Amino acid sequence: MALHRLISITMGVPDVAGTAAYYADFGLAPDGDGWFATRDGGRQLRVVHAPTRRLTEVRVGVDDPDDLAAAAHRLARLGVPAETAGASLTAYDKATGLRAVLDVAPRLAPPAAVPATPYNGPGRVERVGSRAPGTQRTGPVRPRKLGHAVVGTPDHDATAAFFRDGLGFKASDYIKDSAAFLRCSTDHHNILVHKAPVVFLHHTSWQVDDVDDIGRGATAMLEDHPERHVWGLGRHHAGSNFFWYLKDPAGNFCEYYSDMDCVVDDQAWKPEVFEGAKGLFSWGPPPPPSFLEPEDLAALMTGSHSATG
Repeated sequence: MALHRLISITMGVPDVAGTAAYYADFGLAPDGDGWFATRDGGRQLRVVHAPTRRLTEVRVGVDDPDDLAAAAHRLARLGVPAETAGASLTAYDKATGLRAVLDVAPRLAPPAAVPATPYNGPGRVERVGSRAPGTQRTGPVRPRKLGHAVVGTPDHDATAAFFRDGLGFKASDYIKDSAAFLRCSTDHHNILVHKAPVVFLHHTSWQVDDVDDIGRGATAMLEDHPERHVWGLGRHHAGSNFFWYLKDPAGNFCEYYSDMDCVVDDQAWKPEVFEGAKGLFSWGPPPPPSFLEPEDLAALMTGSHSATG
């Protein structure tokens, strides 16, 4: 695949300061000018002002200028104009106004291998004479990288086509008539296009080392702010990852995740179409109604949205 990684996203919110403080608590490292960095991916989130919460930009890495030319040709066939300047191509999804930028960028070297967490199981003893590492960790949880973002769009088919048929994302799975899981890397999905009555950012997702760090991170975030809880702990079906969702002051959900499906051979992976909640989770509590239809959705539709803190 010519696309090789999700470089960064820009999130627009009404209250930049309050939202920025939240993501510092979440474990992202402030890096100046509204930027936040992950341990492995560098600057991956920028928080800027916008009248309503939304995803304003996605940046994706490609290998060379030929990849930009190929994307421009595909976008033209969709009737989407694209501007190429230097080592970047910029195009806008008509349905959401989202700016997508393809950057010629080097592939990141894999992070240094971390020994697998030793979990004991029936007939399998990986840890002898010591307590589970998850019970011994004391430092704050720091996400390794940005995994994906979910954009709500009133024209699901057009936005999915923009990413898949225009920019060159690959389809991993679909939820019938409502969602497309699309990838620009070996991760199961980097963009999820979600059918919605209005444009908004549904959630962002951040990889941590294992399920213990999901639990530790969420527990720390909820200790003084129980209102941040949304959904979890559980395991998704599409993507297979463990998850726990929280909510930032602007109303965006954010996810700690681990153990995502990895697609190395595009030809070997067969996308499935799931019905209803089947694609959402394999176990855990059912998603709350506010996850499927956020509480501020009506306000976003009428233009009366404001951050609630």
